[in-house]
Amino acid sequence: MYQARFKAYTFNFKTPAGTSRGVLREKKSWFLILESDNLFGIGECSLIPDLSPDDNSEYPFVIEHLCNFVNEGNHPDKFNLSAFPSIRFGLETALMDLKNGGKSIIYPSDFTAGIRSIPVNGLIWMGDREYMEKQIKEKIQTGYTCIKLKIGSIDFETEIDILQNLRRAYPEIEIRLDANGAFKPDEALMKLNDLSKFSIHSIEQPIKPGQVEQLAEICKESQIPVALDEELIGIEDIRQRRELLEHVKPAYIILKPGLLGGFSSCSVWIALARENGIGWWVTSALESNVGLNAIAQWVATLNNEMVHGLGTGKLYENNFPSPLHIRNARLSYLPEITWDLSQIIR
Repeated sequence: MYQARFKAYTFNFKTPAGTSRGVLREKKSWFLILESDNLFGIGECSLIPDLSPDDNSEYPFVIEHLCNFVNEGNHPDKFNLSAFPSIRFGLETALMDLKNGGKSIIYPSDFTAGIRSIPVNGLIWMGDREYMEKQIKEKIQTGYTCIKLKIGSIDFETEIDILQNLRRAYPEIEIRLDANGAFKPDEALMKLNDLSKFSIHSIEQPIKPGQVEQLAEICKESQIPVALDEELIGIEDIRQRRELLEHVKPAYIILKPGLLGGFSSCSVWIALARENGIGWWVTSALESNVGLNAIAQWVATLNNEMVHGLGTGKLYENNFPSPLHIRNARLSYLPEITWDLSQIIR
C-alpha cells in the first residue's frame, strides 16, 4: 500500500531560454511523492508550455485525483493517465525509485556506480548572433564535440553565417540542428539544402507536426538526415506509430520520456525504430535534476553510444543539488554525493 502526495515547484532559468516558440524564463514541475514503509519514491511531472500534450488547466487536479485514488487503497497503475504522458513518466519514476529503496536509484547500473558515463551534446539556445556564437565557443572550450543549435527564430542568413563560421573554425565538430517546426513546408527543402553544405549530422522536426505527407517528401529528398521529435508526441497506438515510421522513413527519432509517456512507452518506439532501421537517441525536456536523473539512468541501460541530449541540468538557478556531473562532454553519476530532496519531501 502507498500513500501519495504532490508538490508544485517553479524553476527559474539562469539565462532566458530562446526557442522558436518564444523565450522561457521559468518552468513549473509537479513532484509526485509515493511513500511506503517510511521510504519515499519521487517522480517529476514536467510540462513545457505549448508543447506538452497534457498542458491544460486540469493538470494539477489530475495529479490530485491520482493521489486521492492511491490514498484510498488503490494501486496507482490502475489510474487512467492515457492523456497525461508527463504524469505517467513521473509515476513510473516514483514507483521504480520506491522499488529500489527510495534513494533516487531508478535503474541501477555501472552508471549509478560511477563506472560508466554518457556522451552528451552541447545545447545552443536561440538568441542574437553574438549570444549564440558566445555559447558555441564556451561549449567547445569545455570539451563538447557535438553541438546542437536551435534555429528558426532569427534571420536565416544570420544562421547560415553562424554555421559557416562554426564549421570553418571547428571542422571536426558534429553539428545537430533543431528547427522545432519553424520552416514552412514549401521552403523546407530549399533551406535544408542550403544548410547541408556545412556537413550537418541531422535536423530535428524541420516542419510543424501533423503534415505527414510533406514530412515524408522532405525525409526522402533532404540532403540532411531528418529526425522526428514533436511528430511522435501524442501517438499512443502501436499501429499508428509503426505506420508513421514506415511511411515517413526518418533517419532518426528523438525520445523524450516526459513527453512520450515514460520509459515503457519510449521502449516501444525504440523497438519500432529498430524494426525499420531508424537510429535514435534520448533527450531530456527541461526537467530538473530529478527527472534528468531518471532519464540518464534509463539511457545508461540501453547500450546506445550515440550522443544524447542530457546536458540540461545546469539550466536553473534553483535546481536541486545532485550526483549528476558533466565533464568533457560526458554525464557522470557521482555516488559519493548524497541527494538532498528535502524541499520536495517536507
